[in-house]
Amino acid sequence: MTRDTTRSRGGSWLLEPWDSEGITTPERISDEHRMIGRTAREFISQDVIPHLEALEAKDWDRARALMRAAGELGLLGTDVPEGYGGVGLDKLSSIVVAENVALPASFAAMFGGQTNLTIMPLLCFGTEAQKQTYLPRLVSGDLVGAYALSESGAGSDALSARARATVHPDGGFVLNGEKMWITNGGFADVFIVFAKIDGEHFTAFLVERGVPGVSTGHEEHKMGLHGSSTTSLILQDARLPADALLGEIGKGHKVAFNTLNYGRLKLGAMCCGGGKAAVGEAVRYAVARKQFGRPIASFGAIRHKLGEMVMRTYVVESMLYRTAGLIDERLESATDIAATTLAALEELAVESSIIKVAGSEMIDFVLDENIQIHGGNGYVRDYPAERQYRDARVNRIFEGTNEINRLLIPGTLVRRATKGEFPLLAERNQASTGGRHATSPPEGPLAEQWAAVESFKRVAVTTLRMAVATHGAGLSDEQEVLGCTADILIDSYGAESAMARAEQAASAHSATMEIHLDAARLAVDCAAARVARAAAQAVAAMSPEAEREGRLVSIRAEQIEAPIDTIAHRRRLADALVGRGTYPLGE
Repeated sequence: MTRDTTRSRGGSWLLEPWDSEGITTPERISDEHRMIGRTAREFISQDVIPHLEALEAKDWDRARALMRAAGELGLLGTDVPEGYGGVGLDKLSSIVVAENVALPASFAAMFGGQTNLTIMPLLCFGTEAQKQTYLPRLVSGDLVGAYALSESGAGSDALSARARATVHPDGGFVLNGEKMWITNGGFADVFIVFAKIDGEHFTAFLVERGVPGVSTGHEEHKMGLHGSSTTSLILQDARLPADALLGEIGKGHKVAFNTLNYGRLKLGAMCCGGGKAAVGEAVRYAVARKQFGRPIASFGAIRHKLGEMVMRTYVVESMLYRTAGLIDERLESATDIAATTLAALEELAVESSIIKVAGSEMIDFVLDENIQIHGGNGYVRDYPAERQYRDARVNRIFEGTNEINRLLIPGTLVRRATKGEFPLLAERNQASTGGRHATSPPEGPLAEQWAAVESFKRVAVTTLRMAVATHGAGLSDEQEVLGCTADILIDSYGAESAMARAEQAASAHSATMEIHLDAARLAVDCAAARVARAAAQAVAAMSPEAEREGRLVSIRAEQIEAPIDTIAHRRRLADALVGRGTYPLGE
């Protein structure tokens, strides 16, 4: 089957019609994907969860043993070709694995440090010799990796790193500096380290623990993730050979940022998996817990929470699988997997940032509500809700803070547009208004919601164009406007993804069709209020007082709302959740 590769262009969903039939969804994954998911779940339940207390006690020998066990099952090698010891699966497989290892968050952090932040930069930027040296042992779990980018004064502003490298007369390098908050730092064997050669050329290096001058600091005392090692990395005249260079001199930003693009997507997958697990825990507790003579799951206030938790998880899950499918479309006929993967991650950087922000904020909401449903029991360590809540908080900081990602989402689209790579600033026409139905009006059970989603996209385009026209080259300094615009884009992508998935279920007359429809309608209704508010804030900030009201009227005219009985929709989602006893969609 020949695929339309324009569908997998980053941001194309904002300007082009979308075909729901071609979207990747959890309902359409293969039996092989489902088997991979079961393998990961069984590994977590049988091999990892029984040892959570040991991990929390900093038993790093146990942590290494679990990493090797994951390697034996092929879970560390989904992204890696067989020639380097991997299993060479598609990105959808990697997403399925990431979702299913998410529940014990400390192990998930170790797993992500290995698969996302060490293996991927080696695969995409390493020389053949580097790949042959490191990848087979990383994939097997015999080596543990870590990613050392942040410093005490260089977190979000990673390129301001103070770590220095000098070129030695023999062609090697000498590194000095200190890196902070290194996941797996206490027991990693190899580190991806970023430093500036001669204080100027930001560059990536492969650094092994045994090199003289390489050491790690004490374990950080963290709010959560107590079973994940987090230390500093100290470099004191650390001598590296010439072949320790990863990528090109002065091109470390390519290594850093593309690694983070994939890390954001995979973090979103872990948040999605954690959210689904927490939804299941919440409903099982709500069914078992009785007050006033009946289960609390029967009370309207609890049903509201359960329905909202399902809907928010559904939206992130829909975006996640859709984006993984877009990456796989680009990899489908690739001959150079590393180069094509790198290009796909660069192309879909906006979508990865959207999923990272939406996923990390969704799981915070879901876990907070899970504690509330548990009441006093949620606040004590006898129940997992307390630990999960603490563990999840860092997700809004990991892989670039949500604030930074909110700047990247519209900023990347505008930058591509000004380079002529993305037709955002072109004169408005049918192909650039965000319309899904370029040749026919919406129809079917979601007709009103489709019209609303189209309006969200028009509002996003209008707001972005207004921002460029108002601020020009100074737009990057208008962080509040960019943040509002990012929220519109996040809601637009999320609502459209949920709608496309629900329409697919309706077209197939799925047994769970009504649950899909309820989730999608509720998602659009909730997004409509947020889009209206964010657009009003952005436009008001960009408008002279004399023009403000007229511009606001113009924005409001763009937006179509599809009001529904939200209480009834949440109740039906809650009923479906209670009936199944776990997250009621997907597998």
